[in-house]
Amino acid sequence: MGEWHDSIHQKGIGMTIQKWAMAAAAATLAGFAGWAQAAELNIYSARKEELIRPLLEKFSKKTGIGVNVVTADDDVLIQRLKAEGRNTPADILIMADAGRLVRAAQADLFQPVKSSILNKNIPAQLRQADGLWFGLTIRARVIAYSPERVKPGTLSSYENLADPQWKGRICSRSSGNVYNQSLTASMIANDGAEKTDAWLKGMVANFARPPQGGDRDQIKDIAAGKCDVALVNTYYIGGMMQSKDPAERDAVAKVAIFWPNQADRGAHINVSGAGVIKNAKHRKEAIRLLEYMVTDQSQEWYAEANSEFPIREDVPKSKILAGWGEFKADALPISALGELNSQAVMAMDKAGWR
Repeated sequence: MGEWHDSIHQKGIGMTIQKWAMAAAAATLAGFAGWAQAAELNIYSARKEELIRPLLEKFSKKTGIGVNVVTADDDVLIQRLKAEGRNTPADILIMADAGRLVRAAQADLFQPVKSSILNKNIPAQLRQADGLWFGLTIRARVIAYSPERVKPGTLSSYENLADPQWKGRICSRSSGNVYNQSLTASMIANDGAEKTDAWLKGMVANFARPPQGGDRDQIKDIAAGKCDVALVNTYYIGGMMQSKDPAERDAVAKVAIFWPNQADRGAHINVSGAGVIKNAKHRKEAIRLLEYMVTDQSQEWYAEANSEFPIREDVPKSKILAGWGEFKADALPISALGELNSQAVMAMDKAGWR
């Protein structure tokens, strides 16, 4: 399932969301074993723990503040927080997509944060205007292609992928994938609903197979000759290049990336980000952690370990990311991806993107 991680059996907590809903009114912080200690932060994360744990350990070593993490799918965490209400032990919610951050904000799960450090280091279009959530890392959704079967000169933009020349040549994830939903939302924001509808129909007509798998699977299928192009997030490519699995390294070596829309608005980007929970018991410590996550050292670590672009322009990219060259990014305010999510999902369904 790529970035998402379904297990919520962290720290001995294995209840279903239904049970949480029933127990929420009576739950107290003392009900969570080991979570009632002073100076400890409790994080709900839709990112795999291994992607953030080393950074959290550095924070704990520097500040003496302990950190507990529960990981689950984004929607599961949002529903869990709704059920827990004021009794939640969570202080911070981490999401891997702006659309989900907006959804959490719309559910009134965050509290506004005023931090000169966060505002200074995070571009305005990559954070919520009232400080409800902040982007922490950047990834771009690029065109992966087979250099053996595709001439770079035939690639230009996301819109171009709807052209009949790509019929039977495109691999894709399902429309249920939030990364495809956010890309579609950006198309609506930039091109309008009518043009986006036409683009979606063209994309569906060009699929080489029914949508399936994750971003890594699209890359593997290009390498295997099952299709010629696919839309993928950059950090999956970087992850496969550094993978311990030789099959993944071999597959990604047969694939190149193309930065779309460089002649106009720029490539679609998204963020992983976080916000402080409305009912956080450790607000001060939570803000301190968010500020730590935008320091030079933290941003460099993110770039190197997770193949993500730093949220800060003054922090150097990793060697892998730098090797892809400079690119123009879409300056669309990232909150639009969430605000247009429902419209994007309906448009994809209407076009037959399953």
